[in-house]
Amino acid sequence: MLRLLYTLILTLVAPLFLYGLFKRKSGKPSVGKRWKEHFGFTPEIVRKEDQPVVWFHAVSVGEVIAVTPLIRRYASANPNHTLVVTTTTPTGAEQADKLADIAQHRYMPLDFSFAIKGFIKRIRPSELIIVETELWPNTLSSVSRAGVPITVINARLSERSCQNYAKVRPFFWLAAQHIDTLCCQFEADAERFIRLGVEKSRILVTGSIKFDITVKPETQTDGDHLRSILGPDRPVWVAASTHEGEEEKVLSAHQALIKNQPNALLLLVPRHPERFNRVEQLCNETGFSVERKSLTHQLISPSTSVFLGDTMGEMMTYLAASDLCFMGGSLIGNKVGGHNVLEPAALGTACITGPSYFNFTQVVEQMLNAQAIEVVNEEHQLADILEALMQNPKRREALEHSAKQVVKQSQGAINQTLDELMSR
Repeated sequence: MLRLLYTLILTLVAPLFLYGLFKRKSGKPSVGKRWKEHFGFTPEIVRKEDQPVVWFHAVSVGEVIAVTPLIRRYASANPNHTLVVTTTTPTGAEQADKLADIAQHRYMPLDFSFAIKGFIKRIRPSELIIVETELWPNTLSSVSRAGVPITVINARLSERSCQNYAKVRPFFWLAAQHIDTLCCQFEADAERFIRLGVEKSRILVTGSIKFDITVKPETQTDGDHLRSILGPDRPVWVAASTHEGEEEKVLSAHQALIKNQPNALLLLVPRHPERFNRVEQLCNETGFSVERKSLTHQLISPSTSVFLGDTMGEMMTYLAASDLCFMGGSLIGNKVGGHNVLEPAALGTACITGPSYFNFTQVVEQMLNAQAIEVVNEEHQLADILEALMQNPKRREALEHSAKQVVKQSQGAINQTLDELMSR
């Protein structure tokens, strides 16, 4: 009865979800003719008859990026396995295509039993590995009934999410009861899952694979090249992965900053590509001179005060080109919960976050304890911290060094997770 109620609710909300997923948006890839895959009409994969198929699910871009190093190492250790990566979003699919040399991409079916069963029939997976906490009741039930073991890796559960799940615990248990192994990022995550009723025997703490960041040599080279375009002598700060309602606050902070640092440049990188044009318009309306990355190939004008990062897949380059980073999704109340502060940390770029970082609570608190990050509560405080760090290089360098140390000392999650996956 509970599953029937859940499916009824899903049927009612699915059209809205699909509308947002399938709607064409400027600057964003579309699902296109592959829309049928969301209903379980999945093209068969290329495989040898005797090869087991390992199915990785990573919902969107961030999860695909995080799990890519692990998938590559898994493929190297298991050359006789066929790997399939599913994503829900087209931007995730675009990122997954970068794994085409070792894995085949398919879209994740909606959480209807008929769609999941169609997918399983075509793919015939021997194992499902879910990245982070993408738990869908009908999916996990159908996979489990097919005799396919389910492992969740890099699992995280914020206190806020835990409390929300507790209010609908029967629905949470519809999915969670089918998980064979739950590899959590931190002890706090494990404790919250236990509070919700997951047996301790099924839970492991393997660390966060996001700490296992490898900065490629070309990343710093690309960052240095971009810095030469921005102006090597200008102080540059990046507002990374900003959201609607947050750019106004970032631009307000920049207005305050340039009163005392008139040469400062803001590198503004909105989270969603379909908002690039609107953010450029907002900058113009606020009185800033703006140039766009996609249209710039030489030294920008000294009068340019905002540089719009309107390209995909270059966040590490943007971070490497900057002196300071403000991590977006953290200054607009409790809507988003922040983004990955470990990327600037790994590059040695001093990082600032707003007060709403509940998706990365353990990471930020670990960095705060090591004096490796600054937290601000509003845009005026952001401007003050930016100016203080620009005027005090030693303070900024201390942040950078501490952040790098936090990342270095916390690495190893990929090894621990692989050990668990290989022990089957």
